[in-house]
Amino acid sequence: MKRHAALIAGTILLASINHGCGGDASNGDPAGHDAAHGSAPPTNRVAIPSAVRSNLGITFATVERRRIQDTLRVPGRFEYLPTATREYRTMLPGRIELLVEQFQPVKEGTPLYRINSPAWREIQKELAEAEMTITQLRATLLSHEDLFVAHMLQEESLLENIVIWSERVARLESLREAGGGSMRELTSARSTLAEAQTKLAELKELAAKHEVKQDQSRAALEAAMAHRELALEAAASLTGLAPGDLLVIDTTIQSAPPAWLTMTDIEVRSTAPGIVDAIDLTNGAWADARSNVVTVVQPERLRFHAFGLQSDLGVLQDGLNATIVPPAPTMTGNAIPMDQTMQGTLLLGPSGNAEDRTIDLFVTPGELADWARPGVSAQLEIVTDESSTLELAIPLAAVQRDGLLPIIFRRAPDKPNEAIRMEADLGMNDDRWVEVLSGLGEGDQVVLDGGFQLMLATSGTIQKGGHFHADGTYHEGEH
Repeated sequence: MKRHAALIAGTILLASINHGCGGDASNGDPAGHDAAHGSAPPTNRVAIPSAVRSNLGITFATVERRRIQDTLRVPGRFEYLPTATREYRTMLPGRIELLVEQFQPVKEGTPLYRINSPAWREIQKELAEAEMTITQLRATLLSHEDLFVAHMLQEESLLENIVIWSERVARLESLREAGGGSMRELTSARSTLAEAQTKLAELKELAAKHEVKQDQSRAALEAAMAHRELALEAAASLTGLAPGDLLVIDTTIQSAPPAWLTMTDIEVRSTAPGIVDAIDLTNGAWADARSNVVTVVQPERLRFHAFGLQSDLGVLQDGLNATIVPPAPTMTGNAIPMDQTMQGTLLLGPSGNAEDRTIDLFVTPGELADWARPGVSAQLEIVTDESSTLELAIPLAAVQRDGLLPIIFRRAPDKPNEAIRMEADLGMNDDRWVEVLSGLGEGDQVVLDGGFQLMLATSGTIQKGGHFHADGTYHEGEH
């Protein structure tokens, strides 16, 4: 172990050359070395200048107060919220032309794909027939209005004739009663009056029939217009356009048809911003109705799904404060720094897993960290009692084992380039943080990453202290 420690010290801690001995280590005189250092008091300090910290990857964690006893820690992973995923399926069968690539960011309104569908032609035909029916019924109603005007004119003329002939008949009857006048003339006048009254009755009957037909045409027109509106709404639903957009006419072209009649393909657009997560069909493929073509996700709409033990249901409840922490308790290398956490409120799932004896736990972070991705594993810290006592704590990863002794390295408050090896006085832990009973105060720093190498280098020499030389040798005592 000591030899391994010396190799580590000699290979990695060469940057501590500025802390070398005052004597000449190259002359091989151990007596001279002992004389130079014989009066130095024992020390448990190790020099860790910036070069050493860089070579060993040394990082520090700050001593803080935490509720170790009342903190539950459960594993889990990130997943999309159910509302974060949008599938763009085909409403009609047809041939697909893709307009986006996988993982491409899209905005609201970005074209995703086009579909050339024979069924769309049928809808266009239905709309065209509805338009033709409306045009015909409107023309019929106009003809009924013309007939109505003609009937009114005829009726007025007949009424005038009836009035005239009624007056004439009345005069002729008065003359006959006075002993004058011609019976033939009276008979002819009565015949003409009766004929005019008959024609008026026939005209009113015909006008009534025309009025019935007009009402029927008006009802048919209303039905045809309703049918067209429904067909237009269906077309709007299929195309993703507003009904008004389908009726737009290009005013720069004389007698231009509406937009719905000129659409050869249906272009499907994104209804919300996001990223193209999956494309389920190849370009040019034939798709059946309701086939999924493109899936777009909103990567910021994430939640954390953890799995708690059913035995903890006595303390788990909705609304508890929860912290999502990276899976690795480290601050160096390629790992996610342990202080990049996310906060949220706990929500218990409605059911549990009888086989695993777990219950689903969900937390939607108030603000996402950069490392949050669907499927990324992490841990959930749940404080079950906010009123409990706070204990001084350090990361459990900062504690090293030298045989049976728990060892920590405190950064010297008076000399930041030195670490003080200490036998740790520890209490309870939650598998990530451990309570410190003595030896450290709030705000102190301890070595987190690189502590194992320091422990190897100092194992068995801590009673006398020591330092490293540039040639890789380790000497006990101070300079």
